[in-house]
Amino acid sequence: MALFGEVGYRGASLREIASRCGISHPGLLHHFPTKESLLFAVLEHRDEVDGEWLALGGAKGVDRLRRLADLAELNATRRGIVELFSVVAAEATSPEHPAHAYFVERYRNSVASTARAYAQASDEGALRTGIAPDAAAQQLIALMDGLQVQWLLSGCATDMAGVLRAHLRTQLTVAL
Repeated sequence: MALFGEVGYRGASLREIASRCGISHPGLLHHFPTKESLLFAVLEHRDEVDGEWLALGGAKGVDRLRRLADLAELNATRRGIVELFSVVAAEATSPEHPAHAYFVERYRNSVASTARAYAQASDEGALRTGIAPDAAAQQLIALMDGLQVQWLLSGCATDMAGVLRAHLRTQLTVAL
């Protein structure tokens, strides 16, 4: 995971990954026959862990939006994961990248679930008038990704969660 974050998917080799993990190259190939299969396993594991964390307690509406800010706080303790995601997501903008379709779908799902949270917040009477759930969702996902890049570039000095919470406070009528 760290190597993908450091040098990107294209710059990482299975031999180097195996070496860093302390296993043999054939041992790694036994579990992950291709670099692509390893990449997808890492990305899917990250999404599974984050998805379970976001869904704790059946969070919806304002609670779900609050959990997104809390996720940014959690990410501030996981530099390697943030670096991996940021580097590979940028690489995957190329249609030829093996994770291109994965990231297209991931962003589609992230925006859709966040739009549902905003719509639920609106139904709860917690969303300020004039805030469109779909546009707000796109903005929040873009803000989260941009903050991750700034956090990496600033040597982890950017307060991702604080900025997200401040943004959400401008949109919501209730306390976070």
